[in-house]
Amino acid sequence: MKEFVNRAKEKAFLEAEFQKDSASFIVIYGRRRIGKTSLIKEFIKDKDALFFLATEESEAENRNAFKAKVAEYIGNPLLAQAQIDSWEELFSYIVNDGAHSRTLIIMDEFQYIGKANRAFVSVLQKIWDTMLADKNIMLILCGSLVNMMYSQTLSYDSPLYGRRTGQIKMKQIAFRYYPQFFSDISERQLIECYAVTGGVPKYIETFEPYTDVYTAIERCVMSKESYLYEEPSFLLEKEVKDVGSYFSIIKTIASGKEKQSEIASALNVAQTNLPKYLKTLIDLDILEREVPATEDKPEKSKMGLYKIKDNYIRFWFRFIYPYRSYIEMDNTDFVMKKIQQGFVANHAAFVYEDICRREYMPALVAEGKWDFIPTRIGRWWDRSDTEIDIVAVDENSDNVIFGECKFTNDPMDVDIYYHLLEKIEKVDWKKQNRINHFVFFSFNGYSEKLKQLADEKDNILLYE
Repeated sequence: MKEFVNRAKEKAFLEAEFQKDSASFIVIYGRRRIGKTSLIKEFIKDKDALFFLATEESEAENRNAFKAKVAEYIGNPLLAQAQIDSWEELFSYIVNDGAHSRTLIIMDEFQYIGKANRAFVSVLQKIWDTMLADKNIMLILCGSLVNMMYSQTLSYDSPLYGRRTGQIKMKQIAFRYYPQFFSDISERQLIECYAVTGGVPKYIETFEPYTDVYTAIERCVMSKESYLYEEPSFLLEKEVKDVGSYFSIIKTIASGKEKQSEIASALNVAQTNLPKYLKTLIDLDILEREVPATEDKPEKSKMGLYKIKDNYIRFWFRFIYPYRSYIEMDNTDFVMKKIQQGFVANHAAFVYEDICRREYMPALVAEGKWDFIPTRIGRWWDRSDTEIDIVAVDENSDNVIFGECKFTNDPMDVDIYYHLLEKIEKVDWKKQNRINHFVFFSFNGYSEKLKQLADEKDNILLYE
């Protein structure tokens, strides 16, 4: 990767923890390839640290590997040859080492040791409580299996619960940081790249050599030798047991069935069977539940829709999974033609809407474009399938912002505004008293008529 991008806040937090003169216990977790190890390596590059990478081998093999790292860290080559069968004894060597003013230990892919021996988490809890908690030590546990890391280190049932002094859940990189990865490509190319790579650093790194998204897709996704070709399968196989059920749910949502009742009907299962699967996929940052922005009690709303949050998984299930038989038979030209026909209208345009809602709108609010601050920003829809791309309400006043987003080859014209006026009549939120504002996002600019209208009306904002 060209640069260490968009992790300044996380690194600053780790630095602050390191500067303490008391014990610090940090948990870092997040999906594979999200940049956890890169963050740690950046953090420790100027520090003397014991960095241990656990494997899926037995606990004994991991303990022996950890012993070698301890021997190297404290400068005791004889320790590497010693027969030691106790984690406590290994940590005692670290604690009794006086060569480091601040002891720094990182256990990466920590969950594999707990997977090999479920009692290990209790062992580590005892080590922390009796040996480390009152020492000048910083312990970082890092892992990429989100469910397992949560159950082993963060959940109320974990023996380690309450010991940590902080945690970092690594998220995808926001779109606004993409120019730092790609120096010579257009804004449109950045959006198209983001629509596939979705802010996952390893995916971005794979796409970096290409300026054309279709070339990148053909070489990096559709190649059967590429890790991206099997990536969704691999992610789920590592995280869940009943992979088939999760696959079916994601595939169904990708096909456009986003209501819980629609998903259940399509899969011919009872609705009561779905919540545990949906919650797991939400915890993995694969799905998200959306409700109209005007809902007062989102968690109880019956208007909830389930969307694929992860851009790459959304792309893969829409354009790769349905055509895998063709790819396996090396008929990639046919599949590429399908992708080129539908990529913008059926995928990139919706990603552009997400960018407008999640990044452009908060930026406009921060710039003070309105004299109120919306408390909720999202979409709006009703049971008749009327949809508005952006609705931002201020619960502390009567102000509401309505907006539309267009990722097309033509400038946005005034018809979009007049059609939006018709749609907002169906929105009941403070209908009698509300003060309407409008915002428009158009990738290819605006017609002269719409610009003139915006000049005449002080409640219309055209995003540039």
